[in-house]
Amino acid sequence: MKRFAVIGGDSRQARLCGLLAQDGHQVSAFALERCSLPPQVRLCASAREVCKEADCVILPMPLSRGQEMLNAPLAREALPVSDVIAAVEAGTLVCGGAVDQPTQEAAVRQGVRLVDYFEREELAVLNAVPTAEGAIQIAMQELPVTISGSRCLVIGNGRIGQALHVRLRGLNADVSVAARKKQDLARIAAAGGRPVRIADLEDVLGGFDVIFNTAPALVLGKPQLRRVRKDALIIDLASRPGGVDFDHARQLGLHVNWALSLPGKVAPLTSARIIRDTIINIMEEEGK
Repeated sequence: MKRFAVIGGDSRQARLCGLLAQDGHQVSAFALERCSLPPQVRLCASAREVCKEADCVILPMPLSRGQEMLNAPLAREALPVSDVIAAVEAGTLVCGGAVDQPTQEAAVRQGVRLVDYFEREELAVLNAVPTAEGAIQIAMQELPVTISGSRCLVIGNGRIGQALHVRLRGLNADVSVAARKKQDLARIAAAGGRPVRIADLEDVLGGFDVIFNTAPALVLGKPQLRRVRKDALIIDLASRPGGVDFDHARQLGLHVNWALSLPGKVAPLTSARIIRDTIINIMEEEGK
């Protein structure tokens, strides 16, 4: 049995509390007051209380939401990340997602080991599935036509791009995938998709009903957005600051959905299981 402290986050962290308790661990929570937690989970009144004697402190993914505040939509009040780190006892393992450099440095000063579970390969591979399914769900809800027969463009051939490609083709969509590397373009063609060079995006953007961006860079700027059809749907899956010039897209009257943290929104229990398994792996590797 381990002692876990779960602080902040969305429905994924709430589900995570329940999973850890079901596994027989002692679980305490803080900054999750606005949700229903299992009776065996102890809800604490402060960060210092929840962190006391914890074997592992689990922070949300992403860890912060701007202005150095903890990502805690289910908390009663805003909580600075610095206050959380200061409450952790020296020598404690802390796991957080998408950790920024100032927080890493603060953890070092505090004498705690802060591991970014968002960078773990096992989490990234498995998290691509609910992300892809959630993106397709959005497309089904917002498009006036079926996915079947639609012309779809996936920008990026990473884990999420590949997961999208497979699922869209399974729904009988006409799928093109844009990538930079020649080997990725070859893989796309071998998988039955239509390969598109990123450099050629401007020439082809006008032919798609829905565009999914997975690239963590500005790939749909002003020149590209001018080529997108007015009735097309753009779904941006890239983390902040995103891969779309949102201001210019708004000026052009384009329909853009910036779909952040989809796993927590469409499949919180699956996402919580992925986080739990990843953190258990981290603890085993850290000898905790």
